Amino acid sequence: MNTSPVILWFRRDLRLGDHAALAAACATGGPVIPVFIHDDQVGALGAAPKWRLGLGIGHLRDSLRARGSDLILRRGDAADVLGDLIAETGASAVFWSRLYDPAAVARDSDIKARLKQDGIDARSFGGHLMFEPWTVETKTGGFYKVYTPFWKAVRTREVETPIAAPDRIPAPQTWPTSDSLDSWRLADAMQRGADVVRPHVRLGEDAARDRLDVFMNGAVAQYDAGRDLPAVDGTSGLSENLALGEISPHVCWHAGHRAMQDGKAGAETFLKELVWREFAYHLMHHTPRILTDNWKQDWDAFPWSRDAQSDHVQAWKQGRTGIEFVDAAMREMYVTGRMHNRGRMIVASYLTKHLLVDWKIGRDWFEDCLIDWDPASNAMGWQWSAGSGPDATPYFRVFNPVTQIDKFDRDRAYCRRWIAEGQGTPPATALSFFDAVPRSWGLTPKDCYPAPIVTAEAGRKRALAAYEGRGF
Repeated sequence: MNTSPVILWFRRDLRLGDHAALAAACATGGPVIPVFIHDDQVGALGAAPKWRLGLGIGHLRDSLRARGSDLILRRGDAADVLGDLIAETGASAVFWSRLYDPAAVARDSDIKARLKQDGIDARSFGGHLMFEPWTVETKTGGFYKVYTPFWKAVRTREVETPIAAPDRIPAPQTWPTSDSLDSWRLADAMQRGADVVRPHVRLGEDAARDRLDVFMNGAVAQYDAGRDLPAVDGTSGLSENLALGEISPHVCWHAGHRAMQDGKAGAETFLKELVWREFAYHLMHHTPRILTDNWKQDWDAFPWSRDAQSDHVQAWKQGRTGIEFVDAAMREMYVTGRMHNRGRMIVASYLTKHLLVDWKIGRDWFEDCLIDWDPASNAMGWQWSAGSGPDATPYFRVFNPVTQIDKFDRDRAYCRRWIAEGQGTPPATALSFFDAVPRSWGLTPKDCYPAPIVTAEAGRKRALAAYEGRGF
């Protein structure tokens, strides 16, 4: 047993249960010094994910203190911060949970090499995914480019049993100095929207597990149909918590698997959605260009508009396209920080196909506005909708937003919930939109609801003409 301290570097793993790095640190027998580092990668986050991260950090700190520990906050280059903490504490090891985006991989690989060169035990652990991306291969040794074969390859794999949270975490005799969380000002860019979104946040590990339990005891049975109905509470809502690691995919998988064994009809579909998230990370690992460039490179020639300030893009951002499903979904995002998955497909399809706007503009806007932003899922979702990504069929996925709302929100309950204009007594949810968005937009509930900037039929014809003109 080693009695020198272990530095536990938290990132997107803001939990104590099913945390392999934490369990390994406690098992050394020495003090554990948890730390969160505000480096350039944290600084680059959009407004909503950065604000939500700040809430998560504060909650994690409270959870650690309840177990006799604490969370040290430091700002700066991660390698420099870790080096300083090692010098201050005499730590002989640094443990962390793996991340998979290219910037994090490059940073972590460099840090691990430098620490090992200095004689420090530097170890990374799984936990953000169920299956490490390099362990899932086709029969010929390549990576999967289509989801269904990927699902078939992993659906019978063993998924690690979740690890219990420690009752107590060994603490050092003296704690290093720490920044105050408020000094990081992680909420600044959210401005007045923070007060609107905050009541919709389900913060922390306990809330995430409660969310999972409620879903497994209720909506999972009707998940096949319920997940497509935006006015119905038919999904787990766990994307917010999975994004920051407040719950592990292992915990979600085992709960879903138990529900499937109990005969709950929608449980297998829930498991498939968890694997869809894994597939996004699989692709990001093997083809990191999916984050920044067209995954299908022949789409580089497609004539998308790249004017992020155009009137059409501004109408889309403001939820003022005149297309109910698009506008309701965008407004839901500003009020809750999340968007129903069916809505995400519709708003992405409308922007990239009906308006012929580059998917990267939508990707960037979601990155700024979603509290459940995830680099792999966001990029793959946008490219899937746009047609430039894996497993996408452009012709058949020009969603008609009008027939979609007729099918999935026939009585317009979802639209009324989020669109105030034209209602005599709009609900609080619809009115909250005007409190959340920038004052510079000059929007009020007394405005007239706009006519469509591009109708469903006209947009479809434009999209198909553009595909045919480029040989798609």
